[in-house]
Amino acid sequence: MITAADRTRAATLLQRFTATGAAPVETSILQPAGTLLDLYGEDIRARAFVTQDPLRGETMLRPDFTVPVVQAHMAHGAEPARYCYAGEVFRRQEADEGRPREYLQVGYEVFDRTDPAAADAEVFDLIGGALAPWAPAPALGDLGLLIAAVEGLTTTDRRRAALRRHVWRPRRFRRLMARFTGRAAPSPARATLLMRLAAEAPEAIVAEAGPAIGLRETPEIAARLAALAEDAATPPLPGPEADAIDALLMLDAPLSEAVSRIRDLAVDLPALDPAADRLEARADALAARGHDPARLSFAPARGRTAMEYYDGFTFTFTRGGRTVATGGRYDALTAILGEGRSIPAVGGVIRPGLLEDAP
Repeated sequence: MITAADRTRAATLLQRFTATGAAPVETSILQPAGTLLDLYGEDIRARAFVTQDPLRGETMLRPDFTVPVVQAHMAHGAEPARYCYAGEVFRRQEADEGRPREYLQVGYEVFDRTDPAAADAEVFDLIGGALAPWAPAPALGDLGLLIAAVEGLTTTDRRRAALRRHVWRPRRFRRLMARFTGRAAPSPARATLLMRLAAEAPEAIVAEAGPAIGLRETPEIAARLAALAEDAATPPLPGPEADAIDALLMLDAPLSEAVSRIRDLAVDLPALDPAADRLEARADALAARGHDPARLSFAPARGRTAMEYYDGFTFTFTRGGRTVATGGRYDALTAILGEGRSIPAVGGVIRPGLLEDAP
């Protein structure tokens, strides 16, 4: 339940953001479902309230502000731009009945191509400053490192695309890595299918299975079977590259130490070097704003289970075991929603309802 105190706190935070010069924006509570389904697939249905609008078709109660803010900016915004907002978001909580289904978010978003590292530091510093009275613990991540590592793997485009698609799904990503490295044997059903594909044409296997059920037609199913056979014949990922991915996922160290450790991993995965350059520039920008990199916890994989548009810098602020603010960079999202146009972008949100016990 959203209380009057929550709304007062949200208004105070929003006023702090508008005082920086950010333009306050509003978005519709009812959002077109098509855009979110295109971005996240059917997985979003498990997290959002979906309904039918007689005029607009399938819609969702707003699960987040960033997507509609990006849409509005890419359609009408000037560069550079800074926006802020406050309002309700809605999430289904089937896995945890105790979590709220409706709560307030207050956010700040930056669209600026001038200096991405400085923009990252700006958002982190502003969110941290707004939360200073509650003294939350900050922590940083960088999904851009993991994405760069995946793009640098010595393997097929198909395998790189599969890993990239599941960067935000740790369990699925881990299973794919185990399969692509040869460290996990295929399931009995998969092994049987691969044996058949070694001796029979995909079309023959499909025909023997009987009439098609569902929306997929025979050519599409046969193509997927051919892709499975091609993947099974692909050499496993090189051991040193796979080990570098594992080390990256396990890395958790002060930001001041992380850059050199990632440089060491780049010996086996050179694609990490440009991402390490960006991390170092961000550390310098944070230091320039008074944040000691030696006192900032950093783990590249932090933020993987947040909204799936984060593709670079991520951060959280926690207090009493609860995450009261999150944020990160989402450059790729602007390209997707910009229909050919893009701009570097980063933002963060605070949950005022989790601050009720603060002084």
